[in-house]
Amino acid sequence: MKAGFTVDQQELVLIGGGHAHALALRMLAMKPVAGLRITLVSLSSHTPYSGMLPGLLAGHYSFEQTHIDLARFCQWADIRFIAAEATGIDPCLRSISLRGRPPLHYDIASIDTGSAPELASVPGALQHVTPVKPVHQLWQRWQQLEQCLSDTTEQHIAVVGGGAGGVELVLAMAKRLSGKPVRFSLYCGASDILGGYNTAARASVMTALQRWGIALKLGARVEAVEANCLILAGGERQHSDQIFWCTAAAPAQWVAASGLPTTEGGFLALTDTLQVTGHDNIFAAGDVGTQLNHPRPKAGVYAVRQGPTLAHNLVAFAQNQPLREHKPQSRFLSLLSLGDKQAVADRAWFSATGAWVWRWKDHIDRKFMRQFEELPAMAFVGNGQALNAGPAEQAPCGGCGAKVGSASLAKVLLQLAGEFPQHCRVGQAEDAVQVEPENAEVLWQSMDMLRTIVSDPWLMGRIAALHALSDLYASGLKPHSALALAVLPFARSSLLAADLYQLLSGALFEFKRADCVLLGGHSMQGPEQIMGFAVNGTAVAGKAPLPKRGLKIGDHLVLTKPLGTGVLFAGHMQLAVDGRHVQAAVDHMLVSNAQAAHLARQAVASACTDITGFGLAGHLCEMLTPGQQASLQLSTVPLLPGVESCFVQGMKSTGHMEELASVLSDPLSTELWRSPAGRALFDPQTGGGLLIGVTPETSATLCNQLIEAGYSKAVVIGQVVESDGQQPARQLLITP
Repeated sequence: MKAGFTVDQQELVLIGGGHAHALALRMLAMKPVAGLRITLVSLSSHTPYSGMLPGLLAGHYSFEQTHIDLARFCQWADIRFIAAEATGIDPCLRSISLRGRPPLHYDIASIDTGSAPELASVPGALQHVTPVKPVHQLWQRWQQLEQCLSDTTEQHIAVVGGGAGGVELVLAMAKRLSGKPVRFSLYCGASDILGGYNTAARASVMTALQRWGIALKLGARVEAVEANCLILAGGERQHSDQIFWCTAAAPAQWVAASGLPTTEGGFLALTDTLQVTGHDNIFAAGDVGTQLNHPRPKAGVYAVRQGPTLAHNLVAFAQNQPLREHKPQSRFLSLLSLGDKQAVADRAWFSATGAWVWRWKDHIDRKFMRQFEELPAMAFVGNGQALNAGPAEQAPCGGCGAKVGSASLAKVLLQLAGEFPQHCRVGQAEDAVQVEPENAEVLWQSMDMLRTIVSDPWLMGRIAALHALSDLYASGLKPHSALALAVLPFARSSLLAADLYQLLSGALFEFKRADCVLLGGHSMQGPEQIMGFAVNGTAVAGKAPLPKRGLKIGDHLVLTKPLGTGVLFAGHMQLAVDGRHVQAAVDHMLVSNAQAAHLARQAVASACTDITGFGLAGHLCEMLTPGQQASLQLSTVPLLPGVESCFVQGMKSTGHMEELASVLSDPLSTELWRSPAGRALFDPQTGGGLLIGVTPETSATLCNQLIEAGYSKAVVIGQVVESDGQQPARQLLITP
């Protein structure tokens, strides 16, 4: 590792996971820039490659083959990934608005959020059609449609749009549903399909439409849409059971509402250096923008060609170096899928059709996707700081306590106190704070800390807060107050302040829900981000705290959440876990244990604990008393998506073997623990669920109540039995 230390100097935020951004990010990752911290904001962990979308719908490709896993890619590239929806950008404040969470600061921004069919101008379209974009909604709707189709009842599917997108869409659907009683119609407002394509290419497409029995309606401009009905110009009404929309595109409404310069249609007005006119630190690429000197149709091929120029210019701007101009090609080769594994090629006068054209297209598409599937080994020393970083700067010293600067800290705390007036009391500037429980109640205290497992600091703040509060809930206590300890990666003061704000804002989001007051804490700089809380709680009125060791013989053991966060995040670090599985794990971690604890108290639970760093097996053994054993049925133990695959591949978290050894010191002479579910018993958890002991008469009712409350995988996994008398005692009895 290279000696020395480099302070992050600039924050580059990319909004959207489009083709240009994906390519630019890969180039930036391969040649990292010291002092440039990169964040990607995308609504979903997976972004589609538009060239393979028709093949996905037709059944030629899987979801994984046609989507870039942004969560995995960012983990590889050492880029912060924030799964959120951008709703605006303020060029004056240099902030990006995100739905349901605090805004994000940027020094340099780039926008590649693509476009979607323009629906607002057609009455009823917003309510009654399925647009081709965003693709994740189209894919979900298509899967639902496939599942509900009958083999006997005829359906009519309409596709509106006679351009390349509409043609490929209807042909792919017809291929996929061939043999089903489904009729297709393609509605085109122009007098011919595929405007701009040569005569031979259009003829090949017409032949394909006829081969698949697709009715083509030319000059059929749709003026309004009602439920299951298209209203054409002149008043003609066309019934359809399903309507898919693939007409002229427009960017998200927030783009124009931001006040940035736009062209007709609301697209960002761009210079030839891909900068938004009048805003040098804001770049854009793909369908969201239009180069004023070189306007082009909205097509993915142009976005792909913009990627290298965008990557160069983002770095050059950050380093105050000259920027390159991008001149898009005037013509491009278009390869259109024809439903089955045939395609048509079109460029100027050239046209060709056949299976070999599809293989040509397939080769090009797979080559593009391999860039994001086959990721070379990289080595980093921190976000945006690779081993080939520039000249070392003086490392922050330990003599000053490596604290976050007082001015930055005061600004953050003042802002948070204004946003959370009832739950953030950290602006008193006292060295100690008085804790005042009501009616001189006994105050219970716990503490927990987490290293960063997700790169999104706001999300990490929420996870850390819930993880710390979980100990109170497991004890049947009501949260009262908290103190924070935050360690932030070394950076310039404004970035430290921005990160601290995101972390504490995320934590306060959960503390507010729990009616827990943040009283103060300590923040400092270090080599990595750590977030922890000391939390205080009081007993619920009229209720004794829930004990950890109170199980009775015969009690059923109820688990409220599935297992596997440890191995999933270990696999994520090795780039071996699907981003959707990471998101599913995060979703479960963000389910508070508060309601589960409330239901456990109502069920008069005999004992309760939360499943965290010792794994289920370790924490269960803590609950057992002499003379007791836990009989577990592996087939009932719920696992998070992707966990089984991780264990099959031999993955494990770093704490897994220690917890395994601590429990298996008892002679657990069975091979069952080697199965994925068995190994999951020893997997250390972050944000795990509760393990509750209740009577057999109560367990079914409790499970139903938990499921209704949002703990969808709550289940009885075993029972407490008498010890079998063996020496030494075997604490766990595992059956298939």
